[in-house]
Amino acid sequence: MQYKLYHNPRCSKSRQAKKLLEDHKISFETILYLVNPLKENELEDILNNLSTKPKSLVRIKEKLFKELEINLESLTEKKIVAKLLANNPKLMERPLLTTTNTAIIGRPLEKILEII
Repeated sequence: MQYKLYHNPRCSKSRQAKKLLEDHKISFETILYLVNPLKENELEDILNNLSTKPKSLVRIKEKLFKELEINLESLTEKKIVAKLLANNPKLMERPLLTTTNTAIIGRPLEKILEII
């Protein structure tokens, strides 16, 4: 199975997720989404594979979220969330692990074990 870890090396939870995968000897591709931001269609694919609501992929406690004065109620549509995250990758929740047809946010970290 092809795994992708959307990773922010400055985030302790993201580093822990990477270590968890390495410890379980899982082969995965590391995507540094802050260096190479995702396109809207890539984010829509991820959102389609999440079993949670679209807004769960948004870091609503992030300072930038408050600065942008985003209405939380508007984050029910995948297209709106995909556009927001494409334009503001810092707002994407992490760690995020995906396969071809599954995506899971590793909070708590043990959730990652559900798809490996």
